[in-house]
Amino acid sequence: RQHEGPRRVKRAWVIPPISVSENHKRIPHLLVQIKSDKQQPGGVIYSIKGPGVDEEPLGIFSIDKFSGKVFLNAMLDREENDRYRLRAFALDLGGATLEDPTDLEIIVVDQNDNRPLFRQDVFTGHVVEGAEPGTCVMTVDATDADDPDTDNAALRYSILDQGAAGMFSINTTTGEICTARPGLDRETMGVYNLTVQAADMSGDGLTTTAMAVIYLEDINDNPPEFTKEEFSMEVEEQAAGVDVGKVFVHDKDLAGSPGWLAKYTILEGDPEGAFAIRTDPHTNDGVLSVVKPLDHEVRDRFELTVSVQNERPLEPAAPASPRALATVRVHVRDVNEAPVFRENPRRISVLEGTPPGTPITTYTASDPDTHQIQPLTYALLYDPADWLQLDPHAGTVRTKRELLHPSAFLQGGWYIALVLARDDAEPPLSATRTLSIEILEVNDHAPQLQPPAGVLCGRPGRGGTLLLGASDDDRPPHGAPFHFQLSPQHPQLARNWSITRFNVTHAVLAVLAELPEGPYSLPLLLRDSGTPPREQQQLLNVSVCPCGRDGTCQDGVLAAATAGAGITLGALLIILGSTILLLVLVGLGAVRVRGRRRALRKGLLERSRDDMRDNILNYDEQGGGEEDQDAYDINQLRHPELFSPRAKGPVRRDAPLSSGSPSAPRRMPNSPSDIEDFINEGLEAADSDPSVPPYDTALIYDYEGSGSVASPLSSIVSSLTDEDQDYDYLSEWGPRFRRLADLYG
Repeated sequence: RQHEGPRRVKRAWVIPPISVSENHKRIPHLLVQIKSDKQQPGGVIYSIKGPGVDEEPLGIFSIDKFSGKVFLNAMLDREENDRYRLRAFALDLGGATLEDPTDLEIIVVDQNDNRPLFRQDVFTGHVVEGAEPGTCVMTVDATDADDPDTDNAALRYSILDQGAAGMFSINTTTGEICTARPGLDRETMGVYNLTVQAADMSGDGLTTTAMAVIYLEDINDNPPEFTKEEFSMEVEEQAAGVDVGKVFVHDKDLAGSPGWLAKYTILEGDPEGAFAIRTDPHTNDGVLSVVKPLDHEVRDRFELTVSVQNERPLEPAAPASPRALATVRVHVRDVNEAPVFRENPRRISVLEGTPPGTPITTYTASDPDTHQIQPLTYALLYDPADWLQLDPHAGTVRTKRELLHPSAFLQGGWYIALVLARDDAEPPLSATRTLSIEILEVNDHAPQLQPPAGVLCGRPGRGGTLLLGASDDDRPPHGAPFHFQLSPQHPQLARNWSITRFNVTHAVLAVLAELPEGPYSLPLLLRDSGTPPREQQQLLNVSVCPCGRDGTCQDGVLAAATAGAGITLGALLIILGSTILLLVLVGLGAVRVRGRRRALRKGLLERSRDDMRDNILNYDEQGGGEEDQDAYDINQLRHPELFSPRAKGPVRRDAPLSSGSPSAPRRMPNSPSDIEDFINEGLEAADSDPSVPPYDTALIYDYEGSGSVASPLSSIVSSLTDEDQDYDYLSEWGPRFRRLADLYG
């Protein structure tokens, strides 16, 4: 075969791109006619395929299969699809391919059928007031759906309306808005509303509009100013920490901004610093207050000079202006004031034992209301011991009774009272002050010998000493140390006795010569250390006893009885032994009293006419009714001696023939309280008796029989004799009869 080179496509089968305008209204519209050079006797069949034919969108294009003419069947929209690429085919009548498929490209030509669209309806921007010209604020932008390569999408921007000022300009190509001239003042106009336009065809085509809102940001370019030059206020005297009034200012800057907040200063008229002024953060007004109490009688009016300025300094571009000043006149209104004491507390000293009616101090309160003469009266508000009396007009405090130590109303030697002063205004006012009275100790008590008696052996150096003590009702320094000595009026005592100091409160009495046993009365002189000192002669009763080997008294009991609470060791041992002996005697007496009570109860039981312990019957047999008397006779309880081992007792029917007698006789109880013990003893004897049934055998005691010598228990509930019987003795029979005692006693 011959080598085949590239096949050359006939010129008539190559189809150039076809252009058609969008929105073409003459439908159907012939676009092109395709033709194959290979004509067959039977003709050629033409067809096309691709988007718009057999692919979505369907039915836009069609072809005449015999002539090859291609038609447009619907309006095109370039914004949806700007071109279509189809494939054209040529076949013979048998379906064989005559030509290779060729491309058919249809280009949609744009028309200006879309308006520009802003990206938002309202654009917002901010710029500070006073900004220089050329300061850019914001950029507005729009879009156009038409072909960007044509004038249909060439946009131009402009400002249609911004008011008469013309403060802003816009870049026609980029849409950037900037300041056009100086003079932006937020206080004059805080917001600018601009109407901006976008037009295609380089400004000559379709148009659209939007709003551009520009807010001016505040700067501190306006100082605060007082609304008036003078303000008048009034405040009560003695008021502190209260608001007097307000001063009002106006600031053109934005309310709440840092350049709007005001700061106030009191420049003149308040040398004592009695006033203060602060800023109300909500209203920016100045609030004047009193920080120190004012006195109408001292000064009744103030004239203050107050200045105001911003907390932040003014901007350099702001016009210079002097500091704003205002005059504030404050009138101090007179009110009733409470009386005033000069000192609090008042401390005074009063001697102990000061007689009633003695003046101790005088209160003189003053009334601050010098323009209103008001008499003052005084009263005791607190006097817990009722020791004082107060002149209501003169204010003199006197003693009502003697002020003595000790007292529960004294605190560390001080007596506290409260004094009240009151004026006669309506309503009256009062003041209270503390009166502290120191009760000075007076040496009005001599020391007392403690104890006033003692015991010692009468041999020198062999326990012949006695420790002496003293006490004093006075407080220091009028008490100890004490001085002990033998009475100077009896110098002969110094031959047999001596006193030496032991400590500040005690001394030692010693025997100098051997003395016979017996009582001695020694006059002693005791003196304290007060100013002046108090002394008193007292008798010391001394019992001299015979000395033992260890220096203690041989007759310890006698010595203890004579000396009372002796100080020596021997006397202490005697007292201890006596105490133990006394406790033993008390215990024996208690036992004896208890025995007597038991005997008394037994006598009461023996005197009872009816022994209610009739018979204890055995009911474990079903006997012959009321005639059955096979029971345990109560006589065994009344006369136990008849049933002792020495006497021959009746044989129990429930015992074996080989049964023996109880091991020991039991005595009869003498009182109702012993019945329980008696029965328990009998139970124990029966349990230990081998001739009786086992101890846990049930014994029944509710059958009495007939014709019993003893009175039956049923008589207790007899309705015939209830009113004549006395059952109080049941409560004495012990806890087992407590129920019967509650029913019949």
